[in-house]
Amino acid sequence: MQSPVGISRRIGTTWRLLVKELSAFGIVGGCCFLLDIGLFQVLYAHAGIGAVTAKLLSTVVSMSVAYAAHRYWSFSHRARTGLGREYLLFAVVNGVTLLLSLGAVGFVRYALGQDSALVLQLVNVASIAAGTVIRFLSYRRWIFVAPDHPAAADARFSPSTPVDQSV
Repeated sequence: MQSPVGISRRIGTTWRLLVKELSAFGIVGGCCFLLDIGLFQVLYAHAGIGAVTAKLLSTVVSMSVAYAAHRYWSFSHRARTGLGREYLLFAVVNGVTLLLSLGAVGFVRYALGQDSALVLQLVNVASIAAGTVIRFLSYRRWIFVAPDHPAAADARFSPSTPVDQSV
């Protein structure tokens, strides 16, 4: 059984890591949101690239920057399980939350017949907020995992991972 001091230290450490993850997650998200909007504007309005292509490119670039910033800053203290695995899951989670947002806006607009810009923007903001919570929890649970997660153990003992022979 741990002493009250040990428990207090563990709670303090856990709390500090959670605050670090949340604050870095928010900063990265805000910066990548601005990057996405800015890059879309440059590509579409100034470079003459089509709207869909410009949006695809701006999304891929901002998502890739977000992955790197989260891997090496927001969740830097967590286990590394391989670039391919992490980036694929990162893209899937981001794709799912995008589809949820599109579905919410589409449902309110077409199924409920709402065409008010205010109503649709409120749904958009609510879907972004829900997506943000889903992404944060998914990143912590499945992508940037704790050292004791099975994926972290698999990465430590995979054939492509160098093994320390000095022991």
